[in-house]
Amino acid sequence: MTDTNGTPEVEIADAVTGNWVDTIAPQRARPFLRLSRADRPIGTWLLLLPCWWGLMLAMLNTGRASLFDLWIALGCAIGAFLMRGAGCTWNDITDRDIDGSVERTANRPIPSGQVGVRAALIWMCTQSLLALLILLTFPPMAVLLGFAALVPVAIYPFAKRFTWWPQVFLGLAFNWGALLAWTAHTGSLGWPAIVLYVAGIAWTLFYDTIYAHQDAEDDALIGVKSTARLFGDTTPRWLRYFMVATVCLFGIAVILSAIGGNVLALVVAVGGPWAMGWHLAWQQRSFDPEDSAKLLRLFRSNRDCGLIPLPFFAVALFL
Repeated sequence: MTDTNGTPEVEIADAVTGNWVDTIAPQRARPFLRLSRADRPIGTWLLLLPCWWGLMLAMLNTGRASLFDLWIALGCAIGAFLMRGAGCTWNDITDRDIDGSVERTANRPIPSGQVGVRAALIWMCTQSLLALLILLTFPPMAVLLGFAALVPVAIYPFAKRFTWWPQVFLGLAFNWGALLAWTAHTGSLGWPAIVLYVAGIAWTLFYDTIYAHQDAEDDALIGVKSTARLFGDTTPRWLRYFMVATVCLFGIAVILSAIGGNVLALVVAVGGPWAMGWHLAWQQRSFDPEDSAKLLRLFRSNRDCGLIPLPFFAVALFL
């Protein structure tokens, strides 16, 4: 691949083949879009899906829906894209020395010299400010939660330096939208949203442990910690624990959301986490730490996994 001046472009190891960044994005914008992982949309989905879960459970809880809920859903989608980009930019700024020592990440924009640290900081702030404009259209409590989300986002890149459980910090950051979207609809935080948030953290531990196995050998050489390194050969057993925790907690969140509501609607809604559990079980059975390509495919499959509960919730809302 070459740019418009005939200079070879640096290819990113885990980018989606034929993605829009590599094919139609303006040449000058490509390094910044890659810095935001726009060529790898799975992260945006994993950040967005807990938002949609939280919104739909909030509507199930209140028994009402409005045009503003459509804006919450759309605002969360745009915000997820922007904040995922800002978070990834921050992650690459803090990890620029580590990324250069890992084969899969060595060609990222900062360690490969395509983007300087100052330019990356400006890009991160730009994305964050645009996301802030969306956040300010939500109710006050949701706005406060949005600001609070910056704490786990800021800490996460450093977590792998001081704990074997950096995936917990990723889960804290990536599932915050469940709290925010619930609150944007109801105006206040509730226990169903908190339980859903913890379910999302368990889900993140599941999928990011799979993802981290791609880098386990390199991480061991440079001293970076992860659940993949911590669990080693016992990873399949831990994945089973996280799967059960995800499904059970998600189911409890649904039940708490629908207390006093339509029994048939509750039964249908609970089917969402249950159906999602079958997808997680398939991933757990398919796990192979020696096959990096399969690890990446399983990780990416969590978009479809997270979408599974949504039709169940939609049907329940109309019952």
